[in-house]
Amino acid sequence: MEDNFYYKPIKPKLSDLELIALNITAEYCTIDSEYQLFRNLKDTSLDNLIERSVYNKRKRKLFPYINELRKKLLQKLNGGQDYFIVDSMPLEVCKNARAARSRICKEQGHAFPNHGFCAAQNSRYYGYNLHAICSVDGVFENFDLSPASVHDIHYLKDIQQQMTDCVILGDKGYLSGDIQINLFESVNIKLETPMRNNQKDFKPYPFLFKKSRKRIETLFSQLCDQFMIRRNYAKTFEGFKTRILSKITALTTIQYLNKIVLNRNMNQIKINLL
Repeated sequence: MEDNFYYKPIKPKLSDLELIALNITAEYCTIDSEYQLFRNLKDTSLDNLIERSVYNKRKRKLFPYINELRKKLLQKLNGGQDYFIVDSMPLEVCKNARAARSRICKEQGHAFPNHGFCAAQNSRYYGYNLHAICSVDGVFENFDLSPASVHDIHYLKDIQQQMTDCVILGDKGYLSGDIQINLFESVNIKLETPMRNNQKDFKPYPFLFKKSRKRIETLFSQLCDQFMIRRNYAKTFEGFKTRILSKITALTTIQYLNKIVLNRNMNQIKINLL
């Protein structure tokens, strides 16, 4: 396996593979600031191997390779799974008071952040939605970002290109008869959502489904707590999405090490790996 994934005129002292490993390790150690990371690297064997701005640029270029690593880990963790959970969480890029004059993540017209409403927190925010699907064991299968104003149900259209032959559990935000029928007929995905009390032929949501849905809420809490996913230092959308991918890949890597290498509960995230 090559240590460098794309052409560079001069062979770098720190290979692409080592850079990805450093990035994932920093996320696991809750080092969320690159300035802090390079202060920690001072007077170590990694000191002077790469400059901070170069590290940042190369990390953004390595986005597809980091995602490919995440998918390879998923093959070991989510292989054979046929029940999944879908949900979303708000990601703020700046406070509402600064939104009008903010230039954060506005270098690409199709990816501008905007205002949205979070029902769980009963508050408005400026930024993006993180849409995600995880297995009932608690491993992220797929995820995507959308401007905050985009409704959760639109993410289900993307799922048709990514998954097939499974059951997906969602909350009332994903309730749509047309979407349910389309998913089932096109890719054999059965979407299970709670019914509204006034719906015709109302049936209570099975307790097992309610219990299973808590898994993705726990994952979101872990991303907020240990990986500080809601803290944003990025100035561009490329940097923002790379930060999100790095945190999710770091979480998946810890789960892989726990389950496959160390043979213990893979969701024990706050634990020494050695």
